[in-house]
Amino acid sequence: MRVMETKHEHPEDKRRSLYRMFTRVPSSYDLMNRLLTLGLDERWRKKAAKKCLAAGPSRVMDLCTGTGDMVMHLSRLSKNGKRELHALDFSPPMLNLARKKVAKKALIPIRFTEGDAASMPYETGYFDAITVGFAFRNLTYRNPHTPDHLSEILRIIRKDGRLVIVETAQPDNRLLKFLFRLYMKVFVARLGGWISGHRAAYRYLAYSAIHYYTPAEIKELLLQSGFSRVETYPLMGGIAAIYVAVK
Repeated sequence: MRVMETKHEHPEDKRRSLYRMFTRVPSSYDLMNRLLTLGLDERWRKKAAKKCLAAGPSRVMDLCTGTGDMVMHLSRLSKNGKRELHALDFSPPMLNLARKKVAKKALIPIRFTEGDAASMPYETGYFDAITVGFAFRNLTYRNPHTPDHLSEILRIIRKDGRLVIVETAQPDNRLLKFLFRLYMKVFVARLGGWISGHRAAYRYLAYSAIHYYTPAEIKELLLQSGFSRVETYPLMGGIAAIYVAVK
């Protein structure tokens, strides 16, 4: 099954390469996200945040928070101020930007933590819900640590809790798939790399998006990891999707 394939790469090499990439791009990360998606990434994050909060969770964590875009949506939508919000990432520069962004907004408190998704400093069953905004691909695509990431996510979610993912996907329509891949190769890999000055990072982003798993494969991966059910919500003809997995 293609969803379980991994490139033969030493786990620590993969971890270090991702770490280097996400410690170099923060200065241009938000701007490039808005330019390359025409602002759709923020709209999709907000939809995912709403689905995450639909069941009224008390404790929520944004995993691989990056510069904090998803957790800021969670904060804005938590109007009563009683919700406990956490955000974790392994990149100190990303977290520094996230803290600065949050400090400028009148948001409810967010607890930022520098940490590894394969070994998180939380008690078993601590969270009612976890979000992952456009980072699940990094945790699972040809990543030797995929089983560790998934088992750790499952561990810290309580029974009946939710994992809500928004991520790029593979459209079923052949024309749309062709256009999506062309856009990734030309605009994201080439233009994104040129504007940002981080060509390798945007080549990786484009390549991983083009070759990433289908929604059916993501659903199967989540079910195999131990979630009891998974719902899929395609976005913009299937170029992205929101997944809601229940433990």
